Amino acid sequence: MVDWRGQSRQNALLVYRSFGLVFGALSIAPLYVYKCAFSGGLLHYQTEDAVFGVFSVIFWTITLISLFKYAFIMLSANDNGQGGLIALYALLCRNAKFCLLPNHQAADEEISTYCYPGRSNTNRPTSPLKGFIERHKSAQTCLLLLVLFGASMVICVGILTPAISVFASVEGLKFQAKDLHNSVVVLIACILLVALFVLQHRGIHKLAFIFTPIMILWVLLIAAVGIYNIIEWNPRVYQALSPYYVYIFFKRTGKDGWISLGGILLCITGTESMFADLGHFRATPIRVAFSCVIYPCLILQYMGQAAFLSKNLSAVSMSFYASIPVPLLWPVLVVAPLAAIVASQPVISSTFSIVKQLHAIRCFPRVKVVHTKRRIPGQIYIPEINWSLMILSLGVTIGFRDTNYIGNAYGIACLAVTIITTWLTSLGISLVWHKSFMFALLFSVLFGSVEIIYLSSSCMRILKGGWFPPVLSAVFLVVMYVWQYGTRKKYLYDLHNKVSMRHILTLGPSLGIVRVPGIGLIYTELATGVPATFTHFLTNLPAFYQVIVFVCIKTVPVPYVPQKDRYLVGRIGPKSYGMYRCMVRNGYKDVFKNGDDFEIDVVMSIAEFIQMEAEGCGTPEGTVDRRMAVVKTSGKFGTALFMSQTSGPGESSSSSSSTIVSSSKSNTLQNLQATYEQEAPKLNYWRRARFGLMDAKCKDTRVKEQLQELVEAKHAGVAYVIGAAYLKAKWNSSFIKKCAIDVAYSFLRKNCRSPAVALNIPHICLIKVGMNYIV
Repeated sequence: MVDWRGQSRQNALLVYRSFGLVFGALSIAPLYVYKCAFSGGLLHYQTEDAVFGVFSVIFWTITLISLFKYAFIMLSANDNGQGGLIALYALLCRNAKFCLLPNHQAADEEISTYCYPGRSNTNRPTSPLKGFIERHKSAQTCLLLLVLFGASMVICVGILTPAISVFASVEGLKFQAKDLHNSVVVLIACILLVALFVLQHRGIHKLAFIFTPIMILWVLLIAAVGIYNIIEWNPRVYQALSPYYVYIFFKRTGKDGWISLGGILLCITGTESMFADLGHFRATPIRVAFSCVIYPCLILQYMGQAAFLSKNLSAVSMSFYASIPVPLLWPVLVVAPLAAIVASQPVISSTFSIVKQLHAIRCFPRVKVVHTKRRIPGQIYIPEINWSLMILSLGVTIGFRDTNYIGNAYGIACLAVTIITTWLTSLGISLVWHKSFMFALLFSVLFGSVEIIYLSSSCMRILKGGWFPPVLSAVFLVVMYVWQYGTRKKYLYDLHNKVSMRHILTLGPSLGIVRVPGIGLIYTELATGVPATFTHFLTNLPAFYQVIVFVCIKTVPVPYVPQKDRYLVGRIGPKSYGMYRCMVRNGYKDVFKNGDDFEIDVVMSIAEFIQMEAEGCGTPEGTVDRRMAVVKTSGKFGTALFMSQTSGPGESSSSSSSTIVSSSKSNTLQNLQATYEQEAPKLNYWRRARFGLMDAKCKDTRVKEQLQELVEAKHAGVAYVIGAAYLKAKWNSSFIKKCAIDVAYSFLRKNCRSPAVALNIPHICLIKVGMNYIV
């Protein structure tokens, strides 16, 4: 009973919060839907049936797409509770070999979030479609391009939503002040847009507690206005709920009615947020909030506007503000811009999120991801994307200066995302959830046909602002694919030019070099073998650290990897070599840890692996590259290490049951390190963290020696070795490949964040190894 009450209380809280963080863009649409719908030839149909017909199309569009497709179906088509285009693509990659980066390992399938409980691919006949895509690389490339194009459109939505929401909200001033010039409205909208994006930088999450009250007030306000207009102007408007008025509308308006669909589709803009933000709120709270509050309030508002327009069609250019009762006009004019800002915030956050996910799957240049906390779960901030969105949103507002033009662009962007979601879901129905092909076809035809009809209408508005999303998406698509192509070529080069471990081990425990105290973390994308960057480093400087760890940070096609499944650790060669391999597996929505936490986790994981190996969980001593083991999966072996903090580089603490190992650095080096730490205060905790051995858990002398060697190396210092790759196409490559690698990829590499920033590596511990890649 207590659990049930707690669950109900939590769901009620999620329902409350979803109003401000999910449904903003959908709730702000009544500001401009009727205006955009009647912007063309439909304006010549000054009849009640035409207005009722437009409302009937709006009602059935929201019911079919927003309610049935998204609220009832798409919220169930999730990846471990996560939604969005990348989630659908990850599901497809997990259930078939669709990923173009060949870094998949069998151990990845053992992650607890990899497969759904009770769903297995064993004893299932192979789908012909699955086999076709797996056999043809071109089909995999087309699927990836489809996902990247959809992601590009999501970014366009992040640009256009603030522009149209803010501009339409302040446009009501023209209704109140008849002589107000349009340039003043544009100026006010630009000021609000700049404030919105500056707040992203300053921490808008601190104001998240007021988002939901503003949106609830807005939704109830527009619903009340709708009820008033229904009673005041035309109570018969309820008859337009019948689909018969849709038939009458298209029969009488013909081509003009079909073209008006490009404006009507704006009533479902923002619907995709229900699916994209699923991970923050879960399916049930979103369904309840939409079905019980948002959906009826929107229908009442659109019905009320239709009732008003049926008697005042000449006011269609300002139908929303003209339909508001005089006593409520100024309150609405005040709340509307606030609601527009709140509606824009989740869309901007979704743009940050999809860019981070694209970066995780190696399809977007490196960016700096700042993880904010407190009010909004999973909230991140990307400075480069934020300022780019601001500049482009201002450009759209200043360039178009018209809600109709911005609405044409906005509708095409949202519709493209919706269509691609439908196609990917149809593939998922067949390949992931193993439903019949006819069921997948029925889903695709039922919803896809409606969306294609809307798309055909929107294409008629290409010259009136509709060109913006396709053009900008093409630019983003080129950037994403070029980066993915260059990253894949670099990986394949490393794969083909890696050094055999047997060759390295023939050099003996010293590897033919000078081994100095410390730990060297060598970053590589390879799961086996030695990367060429390591041998290139030793060729020029034949000395390296006592403990060598080859670290491979990879993204697994799951949203989150539990901590207990994150680290795969194995030993390379005999124990005397002091070489390990550590695979760090992250999901596409995982937060990458800061350098200090990551360093501590790696050391603790290796320590637990040493204990597991001593208990017989490893492979025979003679093997070259041993089988890797998942560490931290259980408390069977515990940990023989503990952490403590000292007040200075040379101080340490001790106890009767433990041993603190002091640093082997000279006083000169320790003083120099202390100077660096004063220049970088964030490293204070990191450098003061000291490891000690739990004597009670170190009964095996050999294990204790290995752990003590590891702790001494950690106290001596940790260095991060990463490769600085310079790609160049082969001399006999095609012109397109040379442009992609030598020009486009080189430009992106030089102007994006360095790998050290993306991996949160402090500069004082960083070693870069430059290499030329001829691909």
